[in-house]
Amino acid sequence: MLSNVTLQSPVSDTWQWHPDIARGYSVRTGYQLLTSQEPPILDFSDNLIWHSQLPLKVSILSWRLIRDRLPTKINLLNRGIISTADTYCSAGCGQLESVQHFFIHCETFRIIWQQVRFLIGVAGVDHHSLHAHFVQFTNYLGGTRARLSFLQLLWLLCVWMVRNERNNRLFNNSHPPNTELIDKVMFHSYWWLKANNIVFVFGCQQWWSDPLTCLSIG
Repeated sequence: MLSNVTLQSPVSDTWQWHPDIARGYSVRTGYQLLTSQEPPILDFSDNLIWHSQLPLKVSILSWRLIRDRLPTKINLLNRGIISTADTYCSAGCGQLESVQHFFIHCETFRIIWQQVRFLIGVAGVDHHSLHAHFVQFTNYLGGTRARLSFLQLLWLLCVWMVRNERNNRLFNNSHPPNTELIDKVMFHSYWWLKANNIVFVFGCQQWWSDPLTCLSIG
């Protein structure tokens, strides 16, 4: 950015307002600049991040995840915090740790998506893009609002659990069986839905065996 800049020692540094260099900044020119810009085009996945039945911290994590703003090892390398030798996946699969790899394609954690698809009775493959994966997953059961909301909740909860397991492996040297992931997803989804729905009368065993019927969306 500064390769074409020539420093002039006898000239003092000054601020310039590019929309009106002659007269400088004014509220009018600032307003004109803001209103003349095209509104940002939001990806459809942005509309799915916020869910009223999940803790806000889960949606915030997903917001950062979709924008690749989590401290994965690739991102830490790009910021000069770690070396290339330290960029391998925390799950020990031998691949570089990017958000797409860790949350979708890692051999250790991709089993969660297979198990969840089996749980809701659908077949599919994982998309490479996180945005597309999110949208694809939430539309597995059709376009009704109740089904969309439930799959939206499941996706957000799955990435939350994967992030927690990643941190436990990295910082606590914890290596629980991968099969525990789906149990944690079902446990948290049950209690978070029950806490926000006073008419949710089903027990854990019924929820584990057939969540779609419990929600009357099967």
